[in-house]
Amino acid sequence: MKIAIDAMGGDDAPLEVVKGAVQASSDIKGQIILLGLKEKIKTELNKYNYPEDKIEIYHTSQTISMDESPARALRKKKDSSVVVGAKLVKEGRADAFVSAGNTGAVMAAGTLKVGRIQGVKRPAIATVFPGLKGETLVLDVGANADSKPEHLVQQAQMGQIYAKEILHKSNPTVGLLSIGEEAKKGNQLTKETYPKLKELDNINFVGNVEGRDIFTGEYDVILSDGFVGNVVLKTSEGLSSAIFKIIKKEIQASWLSKLGGLLLKPAFNRIKKKMDYTEYGGAPLLGVNGVTIIGHGSSNAKAIANAIKIAEESINVELIDLIKQNINEGTDK
Repeated sequence: MKIAIDAMGGDDAPLEVVKGAVQASSDIKGQIILLGLKEKIKTELNKYNYPEDKIEIYHTSQTISMDESPARALRKKKDSSVVVGAKLVKEGRADAFVSAGNTGAVMAAGTLKVGRIQGVKRPAIATVFPGLKGETLVLDVGANADSKPEHLVQQAQMGQIYAKEILHKSNPTVGLLSIGEEAKKGNQLTKETYPKLKELDNINFVGNVEGRDIFTGEYDVILSDGFVGNVVLKTSEGLSSAIFKIIKKEIQASWLSKLGGLLLKPAFNRIKKKMDYTEYGGAPLLGVNGVTIIGHGSSNAKAIANAIKIAEESINVELIDLIKQNINEGTDK
């Protein structure tokens, strides 16, 4: 098993990427291929003791910056770490690709270079949200701004498989994000999607859910088009960050609150860990014909290591084959 890593992707690459790869190398059984500028990667690797038989460097002469046009970058930078990583998966020389680089470029490389699974109309990015009673997988969170009912039906199929195999949900429930629980509420997309999901025998569809339900943990998979899903994701990230900053400011407001904060510090640390995106590694691009994990641009070593572990687990459970076997069941109903 080989997992290709974009060593040049992310705000703190290659420093954090290499550190994360080294951390993961002792926990996974497979080999890691670090893609990027050889000398820069080598400089970082020399800082650590690591099993040399488990990490190799694959030199690529180009990098794609975070603000580059994905389409232009894929055309002009064929020897970039993103394009080469996708190519290795396509050719079977790597079993998975992980990148915290330009999301649009990674998504485009996954779709165009790795290629879609036969029958999949549009791949989707899935993200895990922490909840009161457990984790909730939300998709799509940015791959498709304009979705059709058949796209959400396939998202339900792919999301349910991922929740079962990777999040270890025994019989994942699937909800459709809308503005009310009633079947007739929502926009044209949700109104047309609802009956299609209701007809499927292989989906545990529980009906419409609302935005507040994302964090209850009552639902295992929640479906949305990429536009709304991305707004939900970015709003959640901003709210989480703002809440912790407000709490910190209030704790520092007086000596009494500082004392209380000191007593509550263990609880705050537990909450912070639960809300920390690095715990979940990265977001899978579901629907492409190879395991592809997209990390947050600000991913640190811990996030990279966890993304690598998710990639390995996805390979072990044969996630791609499971999606292939189930993707078209009931799609044309």
